[in-house]
Amino acid sequence: MGWGSSTCPYTGGVGWVEEPYICTAPIKYKYANDSNPEYKKTGKAILKFQLINQRADFSFALFSGGLSDPRLVAVSNSISFANPKAPVYPRLALGKSWDEMTITWTSGYDINEAVPFVEWGLPEGSQTRSPAGTLTFNRNSMCGEPARTVGWRDPGFIHTSFLKDLWPNFRYTYRLGHKLADGSYVWSKKYSFKASPYPGQNSLQRVIIFGDMGKAERDGSNEYANYQPGSLNTTDQLIKDLNNYDIVFHIGDMPYANGYISQWDQFTAQVQIISSTVPYMIASGNHERDWPNTGSFYDTPDSGGECGVPAETMYYFPAENRAKFWYKADYGLFRFCIADSEHDWREGSEQYKFIEHCLATVDRKHQPWLIFSAHRPLGYSSNLWYGMEGSFEEPMGRESLQKLWQKYKVDIAFYGHVHNYERICPIYQNQCVNSEKHHYSGTVNGTIHVVVGGGGSHLSDFTSAPPIWSIYRDRDYGFGKLTAFNHSYLLFEYKKSSDGKVYDSFTISRDYKDVLACVHDGCEKTTLAT
Repeated sequence: MGWGSSTCPYTGGVGWVEEPYICTAPIKYKYANDSNPEYKKTGKAILKFQLINQRADFSFALFSGGLSDPRLVAVSNSISFANPKAPVYPRLALGKSWDEMTITWTSGYDINEAVPFVEWGLPEGSQTRSPAGTLTFNRNSMCGEPARTVGWRDPGFIHTSFLKDLWPNFRYTYRLGHKLADGSYVWSKKYSFKASPYPGQNSLQRVIIFGDMGKAERDGSNEYANYQPGSLNTTDQLIKDLNNYDIVFHIGDMPYANGYISQWDQFTAQVQIISSTVPYMIASGNHERDWPNTGSFYDTPDSGGECGVPAETMYYFPAENRAKFWYKADYGLFRFCIADSEHDWREGSEQYKFIEHCLATVDRKHQPWLIFSAHRPLGYSSNLWYGMEGSFEEPMGRESLQKLWQKYKVDIAFYGHVHNYERICPIYQNQCVNSEKHHYSGTVNGTIHVVVGGGGSHLSDFTSAPPIWSIYRDRDYGFGKLTAFNHSYLLFEYKKSSDGKVYDSFTISRDYKDVLACVHDGCEKTTLAT
C-alpha cells in the first residue's frame, strides 16, 4: 500500500535499506494469504488496512515473488481523503517560559496557500488567535539513504504556535486553523490542555517518562524495521491513564523510522490523543540522529540517513538550537535537564557546560526535585552488551558526568536505549551510598539511576548475575511515573504496559536542609572568617 512509484533513485550505500528492493517503499504491507491460507489455490483474499491522512491519495499494489523478488502485478484505483491537506496530529510542548505552551501540527498547506494559526482561550471566555510559524524539509535535507532514496516521503508542512501569558493550572481549549486565500477557513476539531504550574508551586504534579517506544500498526500490517512489538500496549495504557498525569517525556527513539519518513506521520497519529492533551517532551536518540560524518558523537548509521532532521522539525522543544538537542524544562516542583547523548557530553564540551548550567541554576528550596535524563545510559546499566564490554554504562558516561550529578545533588537520572527496566541504588563512584531499597530519606548522598527503555521496541537481555548496585530488573515493556506530592515527598513507580500495574517503586522524603547538607564531593566552600 503506498503512493505512486517514481524513477528509481540509486541505493548503493550504507543504511537501513531493507527488502523489498523497489523504487518507492510501501507505507505498509500484508501477505495475501494473511486472511486466507488457501490464497495460492483460490486467488481470493480480503485484506483490511487502516489509513491515516498523509496529504496524498492512496493506492494498493499487488506484488508477486515475495520480499526477495517483488514484481508488480496490479495497482488499484487511488482513493482520497476529503481534505488531504487538513491540519492533523497536534503535539503540545513546554515553551522556554513557564507560562508558555507551544502547539505543533502537520498540514498540507504551504504559507502561500493558507495562513496557519491557533484559536484558543478559556472555555467560557473570549477566544484569541495566535499565529504559527511554518517549517518543512526536503529530500536534500537528509544525510543518506534510505531517507534520501526509497524511504523519502514529503513530510508536508510543520506549524508551531506559541501560546503565551497563560494562567497557571487553568484549562484552555484550542483548535487549529488555516485561513485560505479566498477568506474561508479550515478547522481541526477542538482540543484542550492544562497550563503548567508556576515553578515551585506546591501541588500534586505527575510525570510519565520512558524511551524507545516506536510505532506499530493496529491493522496488523507489516512495515520496514518492524521491531516494536510493545508499542501499542504502552500507547494504549497511557491513553487509558490520561487523566492521571500532567506531562510526558519520551527520551529518544521515537518511531524508529530509520529513514522511512512516512512513519513520522504514523507515529504522530499514534500518540496524538496523548500529545494533544499534555506536553509531549522528547529527547534525541541514536535512531533519530546518528549518521556517519554528520557530527553525531556515535558514528553509526542508526538514523537511516535522517541525521536528526525529522525529529528536530516535527517536534518543538525549548532548546536554544534545535540541532543541539539539549534543554531545560521547569514544571512546578521539578527541574528537568534533558541531555543529548548523541552529541559530545564530555568535560570541556559545549553540552557539558549546558548540563552544569542547568543543574546549577535551579533554586532547590522551591524546585526540590532535580532530574537528569539522556537517551543512552550515561550512568549505570547491567544490560548484556554493556556487561560484555565490561563498562556497565555508555563508555565515558559516568566518568564525565558523575561529579556534576554529585555536586548538584541530582535526585534521579533516567535513560532509555536499553530496552528493559532497571533501577540502581543511590550511587556515587560505583558505590551504593544507601542500604535502603524503597524509602529514601534525609541527605542526598548520591543519584538514583533508572533505565526506562522498555517503551515498545524489541527487549534487551541483562547480564546473568546482577551487579551489587542493581536493585530491580525487569525484561518487559513498561514506563516510569514520578509523582511529586509536595516539596518534601516524591514517589516513583514502574508500571508494565501490559496491565498498567505497579511492579517497582520507591519514595524520597526530605527537607530543604537535606539538599544543602555537605556530602562527599558535594560541599559548598566555607571560610574560617566569622
